[in-house]
Amino acid sequence: MPTSNAAPVAPFQPLGIFGGTFDPVHLGHLRLAEEAREQLGLPEVRWIPAGQPPHRTGPRVASRHRLAMVCAATADNPAFSVDSAEVESDAPSYTVTTLERLRGLEGARPLVLLLGADAFLGFTRWHRWRDIVELAHLAVLTRPGFQFDPAKVAAGEGMPADAELAELIEGRRLAPGDSASLREGPAGSLVFLPMAPLAISATDIRARLGEARSVRYLLPSSVIDYIAANRLYRPE
Repeated sequence: MPTSNAAPVAPFQPLGIFGGTFDPVHLGHLRLAEEAREQLGLPEVRWIPAGQPPHRTGPRVASRHRLAMVCAATADNPAFSVDSAEVESDAPSYTVTTLERLRGLEGARPLVLLLGADAFLGFTRWHRWRDIVELAHLAVLTRPGFQFDPAKVAAGEGMPADAELAELIEGRRLAPGDSASLREGPAGSLVFLPMAPLAISATDIRARLGEARSVRYLLPSSVIDYIAANRLYRPE
Protein backbone atom coordinates (compact mmCIF):
# COMPACT_ATOMS: atom_id res chain seq x y z
CA MET A 1 0.00 0.00 0.00
CA PRO A 2 1.22 3.54 -0.67
CA THR A 3 2.92 5.63 1.94
CA SER A 4 2.45 9.32 1.26
CA ASN A 5 3.99 12.67 2.05
CA ALA A 6 1.32 14.34 -0.08
CA ALA A 7 -1.59 16.42 1.21
CA PRO A 8 -5.11 15.20 0.32
CA VAL A 9 -6.20 16.25 -3.20
CA ALA A 10 -9.50 16.46 -5.03
CA PRO A 11 -10.51 13.08 -6.50
CA PHE A 12 -10.08 14.11 -10.13
CA GLN A 13 -6.66 15.69 -9.84
CA PRO A 14 -4.25 13.58 -11.92
CA LEU A 15 -1.93 11.12 -10.24
CA GLY A 16 1.53 10.61 -11.72
CA ILE A 17 2.80 7.00 -11.75
CA PHE A 18 6.56 6.42 -11.82
CA GLY A 19 7.72 2.81 -11.81
CA GLY A 20 11.14 1.20 -12.14
CA THR A 21 13.67 -1.02 -10.47
CA PHE A 22 15.46 1.99 -8.89
CA ASP A 23 18.63 -0.07 -8.43
CA PRO A 24 19.58 2.35 -6.91
CA VAL A 25 17.37 5.44 -7.11
CA HIS A 26 19.48 8.45 -8.11
CA LEU A 27 19.25 12.19 -8.74
CA GLY A 28 18.31 11.64 -12.39
CA HIS A 29 15.17 9.79 -11.30
CA LEU A 30 14.30 12.50 -8.81
CA ARG A 31 14.81 15.35 -11.27
CA LEU A 32 12.75 13.55 -13.93
CA ALA A 33 9.82 13.04 -11.54
CA GLU A 34 10.01 16.64 -10.35
CA GLU A 35 10.08 18.09 -13.88
CA ALA A 36 7.13 15.91 -14.91
CA ARG A 37 5.23 16.98 -11.80
CA GLU A 38 5.84 20.63 -12.56
CA GLN A 39 5.14 20.53 -16.31
CA LEU A 40 1.96 18.48 -15.95
CA GLY A 41 0.69 20.19 -12.80
CA LEU A 42 0.55 16.89 -10.91
CA PRO A 43 -0.34 17.26 -7.22
CA GLU A 44 1.22 13.84 -6.57
CA VAL A 45 3.73 11.47 -8.17
CA ARG A 46 3.54 7.94 -6.83
CA TRP A 47 6.78 5.95 -7.03
CA ILE A 48 6.32 2.21 -7.49
CA PRO A 49 9.52 0.13 -7.13
CA ALA A 50 9.28 -3.13 -9.07
CA GLY A 51 9.34 -6.35 -7.09
CA GLN A 52 9.90 -9.02 -9.75
CA PRO A 53 10.58 -7.38 -13.15
CA PRO A 54 9.48 -9.98 -15.75
CA HIS A 55 11.52 -8.88 -18.78
CA ARG A 56 15.01 -8.19 -17.50
CA THR A 57 17.81 -9.55 -15.38
CA GLY A 58 16.94 -9.40 -11.70
CA PRO A 59 17.95 -6.25 -9.82
CA ARG A 60 21.29 -6.25 -8.04
CA VAL A 61 19.84 -5.79 -4.54
CA ALA A 62 16.73 -7.13 -2.83
CA SER A 63 13.43 -5.36 -3.34
CA ARG A 64 13.18 -4.37 0.34
CA HIS A 65 16.40 -2.38 0.01
CA ARG A 66 15.28 -0.70 -3.21
CA LEU A 67 11.99 0.24 -1.57
CA ALA A 68 13.79 1.65 1.48
CA MET A 69 16.10 3.73 -0.73
CA VAL A 70 13.17 5.19 -2.66
CA CYS A 71 11.44 6.05 0.63
CA ALA A 72 14.61 7.76 1.87
CA ALA A 73 15.14 9.66 -1.39
CA THR A 74 11.59 11.00 -1.64
CA ALA A 75 10.89 11.70 2.04
CA ASP A 76 11.48 15.45 1.83
CA ASN A 77 9.16 16.09 -1.14
CA PRO A 78 5.48 16.46 -0.11
CA ALA A 79 4.35 15.77 -3.70
CA PHE A 80 6.00 12.32 -3.77
CA SER A 81 4.50 9.14 -2.35
CA VAL A 82 5.72 5.54 -2.44
CA ASP A 83 3.66 2.41 -3.20
CA SER A 84 5.11 -0.83 -1.80
CA ALA A 85 2.55 -3.25 -3.29
CA GLU A 86 4.80 -4.65 -6.04
CA VAL A 87 7.64 -5.25 -3.60
CA GLU A 88 5.25 -7.05 -1.24
CA SER A 89 3.84 -9.27 -4.01
CA ASP A 90 5.29 -12.54 -5.31
CA ALA A 91 3.72 -11.96 -8.75
CA PRO A 92 5.67 -10.47 -11.69
CA SER A 93 5.53 -6.66 -11.79
CA TYR A 94 3.58 -6.00 -14.99
CA THR A 95 2.61 -2.39 -15.58
CA VAL A 96 -0.90 -3.32 -16.71
CA THR A 97 -1.73 -5.23 -13.51
CA THR A 98 -0.35 -2.38 -11.41
CA LEU A 99 -2.58 0.07 -13.25
CA GLU A 100 -5.60 -2.21 -12.85
CA ARG A 101 -4.97 -2.26 -9.10
CA LEU A 102 -4.61 1.52 -8.98
CA ARG A 103 -7.72 2.04 -11.07
CA GLY A 104 -9.64 -0.03 -8.53
CA LEU A 105 -8.28 2.17 -5.73
CA GLU A 106 -8.54 5.56 -7.44
CA GLY A 107 -11.80 5.21 -9.39
CA ALA A 108 -12.08 7.75 -12.22
CA ARG A 109 -9.07 9.80 -11.12
CA PRO A 110 -6.76 10.45 -14.11
CA LEU A 111 -3.63 8.28 -13.96
CA VAL A 112 -0.54 9.53 -15.80
CA LEU A 113 2.14 6.92 -16.47
CA LEU A 114 5.61 8.49 -16.76
CA LEU A 115 7.82 6.83 -19.39
CA GLY A 116 11.27 7.50 -20.76
CA ALA A 117 11.57 7.86 -24.53
CA ASP A 118 13.59 4.64 -24.83
CA ALA A 119 10.91 2.69 -22.98
CA PHE A 120 8.21 4.22 -25.16
CA LEU A 121 9.97 3.02 -28.32
CA GLY A 122 9.37 -0.55 -27.11
CA PHE A 123 5.91 0.12 -25.71
CA THR A 124 4.00 -2.03 -28.21
CA ARG A 125 5.95 -5.07 -26.98
CA TRP A 126 4.77 -4.59 -23.39
CA HIS A 127 2.37 -7.08 -21.86
CA ARG A 128 -1.21 -6.02 -22.81
CA TRP A 129 -0.03 -2.63 -23.98
CA ARG A 130 -3.39 -1.69 -25.50
CA ASP A 131 -5.02 -2.13 -22.09
CA ILE A 132 -2.41 0.17 -20.53
CA VAL A 133 -3.58 3.03 -22.76
CA GLU A 134 -7.17 2.47 -21.62
CA LEU A 135 -6.10 2.57 -17.96
CA ALA A 136 -3.80 5.61 -17.97
CA HIS A 137 -2.55 8.60 -19.90
CA LEU A 138 1.05 8.31 -21.12
CA ALA A 139 3.59 11.07 -20.50
CA VAL A 140 6.76 10.39 -22.50
CA LEU A 141 9.86 12.19 -21.26
CA THR A 142 12.19 13.20 -24.08
CA ARG A 143 15.33 15.21 -24.52
CA PRO A 144 14.79 18.78 -25.79
CA GLY A 145 14.29 18.89 -29.56
CA PHE A 146 13.56 15.16 -29.93
CA GLN A 147 10.42 14.56 -31.99
CA PHE A 148 8.28 11.41 -32.30
CA ASP A 149 7.02 11.94 -35.83
CA PRO A 150 4.44 9.20 -36.63
CA ALA A 151 5.61 8.84 -40.24
CA LYS A 152 9.23 8.45 -39.16
CA VAL A 153 8.30 5.95 -36.44
CA ALA A 154 6.32 3.87 -38.96
CA ALA A 155 9.19 3.98 -41.45
CA GLY A 156 11.91 3.35 -38.88
CA GLU A 157 13.83 6.54 -39.60
CA GLY A 158 16.35 6.76 -36.78
CA MET A 159 14.33 4.35 -34.63
CA PRO A 160 12.80 0.86 -34.90
CA ALA A 161 9.95 0.74 -37.45
CA ASP A 162 6.64 0.32 -35.62
CA ALA A 163 3.34 1.01 -37.39
CA GLU A 164 1.32 0.35 -34.23
CA LEU A 165 3.34 2.87 -32.25
CA ALA A 166 2.93 5.41 -35.06
CA GLU A 167 -0.84 4.87 -34.96
CA LEU A 168 -0.83 5.38 -31.20
CA ILE A 169 1.08 8.66 -31.56
CA GLU A 170 -1.15 9.90 -34.37
CA GLY A 171 -4.41 9.07 -32.64
CA ARG A 172 -3.75 10.05 -29.04
CA ARG A 173 -1.07 12.76 -28.95
CA LEU A 174 -2.04 16.01 -27.27
CA ALA A 175 -0.87 19.31 -28.63
CA PRO A 176 2.32 20.67 -27.00
CA GLY A 177 1.47 22.39 -23.75
CA ASP A 178 -2.01 20.85 -23.59
CA SER A 179 -1.45 18.97 -20.35
CA ALA A 180 -4.71 20.40 -18.96
CA SER A 181 -6.57 17.87 -21.13
CA LEU A 182 -5.26 15.11 -18.88
CA ARG A 183 -7.83 16.23 -16.31
CA GLU A 184 -10.74 15.73 -18.72
CA GLY A 185 -10.70 11.93 -18.61
CA PRO A 186 -9.15 9.08 -16.63
CA ALA A 187 -6.95 7.68 -19.42
CA GLY A 188 -6.19 7.47 -23.12
CA SER A 189 -4.09 10.53 -24.04
CA LEU A 190 -0.41 10.84 -24.93
CA VAL A 191 1.79 13.82 -24.15
CA PHE A 192 5.49 14.39 -24.85
CA LEU A 193 7.55 16.34 -22.32
CA PRO A 194 11.06 17.68 -23.04
CA MET A 195 13.35 17.05 -20.09
CA ALA A 196 16.72 18.55 -19.23
CA PRO A 197 19.04 15.55 -19.64
CA LEU A 198 21.10 14.36 -16.68
CA ALA A 199 23.77 11.85 -17.65
CA ILE A 200 23.35 9.69 -14.54
CA SER A 201 23.09 5.93 -14.90
CA ALA A 202 22.25 3.31 -12.28
CA THR A 203 24.61 0.93 -14.12
CA ASP A 204 27.47 3.41 -13.77
CA ILE A 205 26.62 4.02 -10.12
CA ARG A 206 26.69 0.28 -9.36
CA ALA A 207 30.07 0.03 -11.09
CA ARG A 208 31.47 2.95 -9.10
CA LEU A 209 30.25 1.46 -5.83
CA GLY A 210 31.73 -1.91 -6.77
CA GLU A 211 35.09 -0.20 -7.24
CA ALA A 212 34.78 1.82 -4.00
CA ARG A 213 34.65 5.09 -5.99
CA SER A 214 32.70 8.19 -4.98
CA VAL A 215 29.03 8.52 -5.91
CA ARG A 216 28.65 11.88 -4.20
CA TYR A 217 26.37 14.26 -6.17
CA LEU A 218 24.92 11.31 -8.09
CA LEU A 219 22.70 10.02 -5.27
CA PRO A 220 20.86 11.75 -2.43
CA SER A 221 22.96 11.68 0.74
CA SER A 222 20.23 9.66 2.47
CA VAL A 223 20.59 6.92 -0.16
CA ILE A 224 24.39 6.97 0.08
CA ASP A 225 24.08 6.54 3.85
CA TYR A 226 21.63 3.64 3.44
CA ILE A 227 23.92 1.88 0.94
CA ALA A 228 26.88 2.24 3.30
CA ALA A 229 24.95 1.09 6.37
CA ASN A 230 23.65 -2.01 4.58
CA ARG A 231 26.85 -2.75 2.66
CA LEU A 232 25.11 -2.79 -0.71
CA TYR A 233 26.65 -2.95 -4.20
CA ARG A 234 29.97 -4.25 -2.99
CA PRO A 235 32.13 -6.40 -5.31
CA GLU A 236 30.56 -9.84 -5.88
